[in-house]
This record gives sequence, structure tokens and C-alpha cells, in this order.
Amino acid sequence: MRKSSLILLIFIVLIGGCKGSEVTPIASDEFFVIAHRGASTYAPEHTMVAYEVAEQLGATYIEIDLQMTKDGSLIAMHDEKVDRTTDGEGLVKDFTLEELKELNAGKWFNDAYPEFANEVYEKVRVPTLREIFENFGDRVNYYIEMKSPKIYEDMEEELLALLEEYNLLNHQSEIPKVIVQSFNRASLIEFHELEPSIPLIQLLSYKEKAELTNQEIKSLNIYASGIGVNVNAVDGTFIHEAQENGLKVHLFSLKSEADIKKALIYKADGIFADAPNIAIDILQNTED
Repeated sequence: MRKSSLILLIFIVLIGGCKGSEVTPIASDEFFVIAHRGASTYAPEHTMVAYEVAEQLGATYIEIDLQMTKDGSLIAMHDEKVDRTTDGEGLVKDFTLEELKELNAGKWFNDAYPEFANEVYEKVRVPTLREIFENFGDRVNYYIEMKSPKIYEDMEEELLALLEEYNLLNHQSEIPKVIVQSFNRASLIEFHELEPSIPLIQLLSYKEKAELTNQEIKSLNIYASGIGVNVNAVDGTFIHEAQENGLKVHLFSLKSEADIKKALIYKADGIFADAPNIAIDILQNTED
């Protein structure tokens, strides 16, 4: 955590709030179906093909987890290590982009899920955020997580620079073109100071029942448009109270139809789904 961000966070916690930059609300009442790591049921997570499938299935957003290479390129990967989703070993931060591009990012999926095996997956590589923006432009909406900002220098600035370069800021729409999320509160606060127009989601993970104190809500309202919470920790009362205090609630990570139906019963604002088409079908059938 950078010293300046830590000082800002301590200041906010101590005083319980400050005026600062206004939070950009998520105005839409639409239920967001966020393709978790792309359509990760059907294709290797965080690959271009997973995002393309998510777009074809009609997801509201594609989710992109960010790590950063040794030479400063933002890439799409959930883990800090490459071991689980490539044929390489080691920390992302120890690879140059050129070295990372030598790794196979899809072969493991054929072994793990032979029912979805595809020769295309033998060729896929880890995509950069730049490549993703070049491929999709403003055709899709992006839900971007800064995975480990405390170990990467200037991740916030690099992300913002790419968003500006590809004209993904200031789109006038009820559904934001870009949402940024993180578990790291200081990183979100820093990003909000850099670009207050982008809605931010504070990720929270609870081992037991989810709860928010009045002080926590007051602090969140300074920079966050909403919260992302693990589905097994919430109930309808928690979600309603968060919403009454101006926070959208997006639930992760939903693996079953029962979880999706529960999210709808609880009136959450969105979900992270590995199979977005199933979530969309359930949502449509519920509305009918």
C-alpha cells in the first residue's frame, strides 16, 4: 500500500467521512449479469475466447481480473501466479510480457473439462488489457478488478491511461461502460481521486453472516457506488439495507441455479456468473 493512500485511508476512517469528489452512482435498475472471468464455464478463463463467448451469450459485463508483468503491462489473470491457468510456473510480476506470451493459457482447460475441449484452446495466450480493448472497443461493458494493487507499482494510473486511450470514459448511459472493483480499499480510494466518474465496487468477503456498521457504510459512501459480496454470506435484509444507503449489491461467485434464484429473491442488483446464459434464462423466466 502506498504511503499516501494509507494516510488518506486512515484520515477517512478517523473522521468518518469527507467531502472530496462526488461518487458516481450506478443509475440503472437493470439486473447485471457479469460474466465471471469471461464465460468461464465454456472456455478457459480470462482468455479472448472466454470474453467472446460471454459477449455472444449476452452478458451485461465481461469481468477482467488484472495482474501486471515485470515490464509494466496489464494482463488478464486471476491469480498472482501463472501456475494454475498456464503451462508455466511462477509469479506474474517476474515475467516480462514477451515471456508471458510464450505460455499456453488454454491447454489446461481441455484436460480439466474434456466435454468443452477445443483445438482453439491449444493456441490461446494470456491477453493484455490493451489487446482486449482493441478487440472489443466499446461493443461490450467492462467490469475490471485490480487484483493485487499493493504489489504492483502504479496499477491505478496504468489502468486509467488505457481507459483514456481507448475512449472508454464519460460514456453517457445508465449502464456504465466501465466499473472498477477491488478488495483493496486504499487502491479504490486512490482511483476515485484520479477519476471520480467511474463507479467503484468495494469487494467484501465474509466467513459468516454479512454485516455493515453505520461507520462502514459512511466510509463506503465516500468513494464506492456499491459492494460485491460472497453470495453465501448475505440475506435479503443485508441487501436491502445496503441499497437503502445508496450501495448497489453484486454477488459473487454463483455456481448453481439455486444461487442465481436466491440472488433474484433477495433482490440483488447483479451477479457474477460462470455461465451467463443460464443466469439470463432464469432472469427472463422469472420476469415472465
